[in-house]
Amino acid sequence: MSATQILAMFSGQGSQQVGMGKDLCSNFKMARDIFEEASDAIGLNLKKLCFEGPESDLTLTQNTQPSLLTVSVASFRIAQTETGFIPTVAAGHSLGEYSALVATGAISLATAARWVRARGLAMQKAVPAGQGTMAAVLNLDDGQIDGLCKAATESAKAKRATGETSEMVVEAVVEPANFNAPGQTVIAGSTDAVNEAITLIKAGGDFAGGKAIPLTVSAPFHCRLMKPAREKMADIFSKAGSQDLPKTPNIFYAPNRTARLTREAGLILELLIEQVDHPVLWKQTITALLGSGMEKAVEFGPGKVLCGLVKRISQGADQACSQYAVNDSNSLNGLNAFLKGGLK
Repeated sequence: MSATQILAMFSGQGSQQVGMGKDLCSNFKMARDIFEEASDAIGLNLKKLCFEGPESDLTLTQNTQPSLLTVSVASFRIAQTETGFIPTVAAGHSLGEYSALVATGAISLATAARWVRARGLAMQKAVPAGQGTMAAVLNLDDGQIDGLCKAATESAKAKRATGETSEMVVEAVVEPANFNAPGQTVIAGSTDAVNEAITLIKAGGDFAGGKAIPLTVSAPFHCRLMKPAREKMADIFSKAGSQDLPKTPNIFYAPNRTARLTREAGLILELLIEQVDHPVLWKQTITALLGSGMEKAVEFGPGKVLCGLVKRISQGADQACSQYAVNDSNSLNGLNAFLKGGLK
């Protein structure tokens, strides 16, 4: 690989917003065609959902995932066509890994749309409503996060054994779900165990200086409670026809599961299966890319969440990296200037 790398990165769940993709569709036929292709693949009017909502429908996991995929792929393909954008590596955060794989040519948009629709449904069904949740934890290092999760899990188990908590049908556990940036980790698990973790942080002690922010989510993603969803995706992939099987990516991509660059088509489905109930190694991915010469990162999809994470990660690295987000015609017009310009 070249010593100078340009990363194409793709948004994950949480970046969705009503109105996303509307500007692109108003200005580019390619965007309209992409929306049509994805909509036809899953039998859902993604234009209406993304442009008009309602937000309550857009935020349903099974709707959010194909919607974000479609907007992200549209942004990327238009950038390629209109500006000649050529990344050297691709990566996506959680759901965004599917967008990255479409961008690299490994899987088709229609196939990815069907798979992420099924993935969203499987994730939603994996844990009964109210039984699982997530929280963002700030200002603790990885060792403290590990200790926090172990202590909170044991506390939740002990309280269940003595009947101190209301009845739960899922395992008492909390685990790291997203390693987003230094001092920013998301934890996930049973509702009582996550609440125990929040209580431990508030109490100080080994976790003094930490801060916990409960997240409004419909399920505890990327932890062992997602095992039923993992099994569902494994079953779906095992039945994939030859036309759906991944092809060799045309550029390197960094899977969430390993944070190591690869172009091995034979690993893609296995890594997507494991990704469901294992943590997203975003911090580790960006750190590795910075170490191998990444200088610029362009985010495709609504919002600028990943740009913010890359900025935070790169501040503690030897390699400087500038970030840019493409999500509408205005930002698309500035892409070439960003790529030709210096660090921002």
